[in-house]
Amino acid sequence: MDHRDTTEMIIGCAYTVYNRMGYRFLESVYEKCMLIELKQQGIQALSQASINVHYEGKIVGEFFADLFVENSVIVELKSVRRVIQAHEVQLVNYLTATKTDVGLLLNFADKKVEVKRKTRKLLDQPGF
Repeated sequence: MDHRDTTEMIIGCAYTVYNRMGYRFLESVYEKCMLIELKQQGIQALSQASINVHYEGKIVGEFFADLFVENSVIVELKSVRRVIQAHEVQLVNYLTATKTDVGLLLNFADKKVEVKRKTRKLLDQPGF
């Protein structure tokens, strides 16, 4: 499965979760729902995947990505009114630290699921 197929399936799962759960839940609730939905779709996902940051060969920090899907896509979940630049920067940092090419920022907002796609190589390319 390539990145586009994987991201489309993840986004589809997010819409399914949103349609069933609505909004106003904590991110942790959406995370658990996403894990269930991804598993039902036959998609591998790790929750709270550890991401180490290295400098000069030494670990200098650790992050925890909400979901790491199919060993190829980092997914950060939010449940906020609107996504701010700091949320996007967080995802880009995860992509950079892990050398992962593709990430999704999924916000379970009050009226819809908001989707932002980022790639490590082409961070602001629209449409991917």
